Amino acid sequence: MRSLFALCLGAALAAAPVMSGPPDAAGEADIVFLGEVHDNPAHHVLQADWVRALAPTAIVFEMLPVTLDQDAIAAARGDAQALAGVLGWADLGWPDFAMYHPIFTAAPEAEIRGALIGRTEARAAMTMPLADAFGEGAGDFGLDLPLPPEMQAAREALQMAAHCDALPETMLPGMVAIQRLRDAALARAARDALRDLGPPVVVITGNGHARTDWGAPALLPGFAVFALGQSEGGVPPEGTFDLVRDAEPVDRPDPCLAFR
Repeated sequence: MRSLFALCLGAALAAAPVMSGPPDAAGEADIVFLGEVHDNPAHHVLQADWVRALAPTAIVFEMLPVTLDQDAIAAARGDAQALAGVLGWADLGWPDFAMYHPIFTAAPEAEIRGALIGRTEARAAMTMPLADAFGEGAGDFGLDLPLPPEMQAAREALQMAAHCDALPETMLPGMVAIQRLRDAALARAARDALRDLGPPVVVITGNGHARTDWGAPALLPGFAVFALGQSEGGVPPEGTFDLVRDAEPVDRPDPCLAFR
């Protein structure tokens, strides 16, 4: 018997509105960031539509580790269950792979790359200089420099709000450092894929990393970058984007209940 989640997911995918394709500016970009709310099926439908239209040389996933078995991915790509096994998806902590699989098959020739920052790297970012936690090339993404005080304060406030005002204030600088580390890892993976394979490269990531004001796109000066943000129920995502598309919100529990 199919799970209730699977039934709801299937209904959501079937009912998802037909989305218009990417604008010309996205088609002319070297790197296209496709933001998302991770558990919204309609956001992944749009991502797959754009990937199909853009036909990228590579797709970079925030959710996947840097080291991937390309031969195993190619062999399993058409089978969602097999590909999830190859990727170790069940152990990565992301929403159901059924939502993401159509993105992989939308451009079957595109190389799959990952930019995941794991727990070990995240802990390092909280306990050592950010440039040391990132390693070689940290200066390429500004990790050798502190943020301006007003930006640091704004990011700390956003982290506090995102965690339901439940974090000790002493944790906030470390949370901002982790966010910066993840932005830099995405920017590096996209840049390297572009240099190795040519344009266009698509990046699949949360809205927070796709924002143009201080997310990964802001770390790629000199490249033609386009960033899509995806909203829910008409409530725009935090930050700035080249384009925002809206979808129906997902019925989910109050995330702040866990903190209470």
